[in-house]
Amino acid sequence: MTEPTSHQVVLNGLTCRFLRWGDDRRPAVLMLHGLRSYAHTWDPVARALSSTHAVIAPDFRGRGDSSWDPGRDYFTNAYVEDMEKLVASLGLTRFSIIGHSMGGTVGYTFAARHPDQVDALVVEDIGPGSSTDTAGADRILRELRGTPLSFDSLAAVRAYWRDIRPGITEEALRSRIEHTVRPGGDGRWEWKLDMQGIAAARRSGDPAGPVDLWACVEALKCPTLVIRGGRSDFLPVAVCRELADRQRLLRWAEIPGAGHYAHDDDPAEFIRLVTGFLPGAEA
Repeated sequence: MTEPTSHQVVLNGLTCRFLRWGDDRRPAVLMLHGLRSYAHTWDPVARALSSTHAVIAPDFRGRGDSSWDPGRDYFTNAYVEDMEKLVASLGLTRFSIIGHSMGGTVGYTFAARHPDQVDALVVEDIGPGSSTDTAGADRILRELRGTPLSFDSLAAVRAYWRDIRPGITEEALRSRIEHTVRPGGDGRWEWKLDMQGIAAARRSGDPAGPVDLWACVEALKCPTLVIRGGRSDFLPVAVCRELADRQRLLRWAEIPGAGHYAHDDDPAEFIRLVTGFLPGAEA
């Protein structure tokens, strides 16, 4: 199944939309997107995995076609609790996780808390300290402060994403335009994601909240692959080396020329690394 089916479930009082690819009888993989992203960001990777895996990709609360949280609880523990409810509702007992940025933080935390459930973990371009002590963290805060509330045209949406991601591919840009905005009642284009709520939560401090990511890394019991974009300003090489030093089950790889969105910037290399690592993908 190269195109996904769309589903909804209520998790912790909020509607969660998730996508499914592939045969449910195959090994499952849960794909978790980043801060300003959505389930469809994984389309190229999910299609590649769909011949060997059952792929599930949720829209986190406040994004895509999932409910916005009126309490603006856009922090790691809330996302992890949502994923706990999601996998329980689907009857998943063993699965792998792929997480980009914020989704990677959720992946570290979920895998540390549920070692009996996670077969393998792939984390894209995030590590302890990424969201607080890097040039990338500062850049994201600047971008959030300058984010417009709405746009007068799709051309303006295109210009916005091109401005904050100058190297974005045309395919990734089309995906961003399609899945991050919707027509407003006044003829303008408004955000599909709760940009104001997400920005407020992000500006309030470390989005991991009380979660100690180093403790999560050290508690991992599954094989773990960290993928760094070679041009990333968010995950320093020194942190990758320390991750591997602290956790014997973890290794890391770099995609030269890619930035923070490595799965967008070089999907072919990202897919090669993932399929060479996930259990069952070599089939």
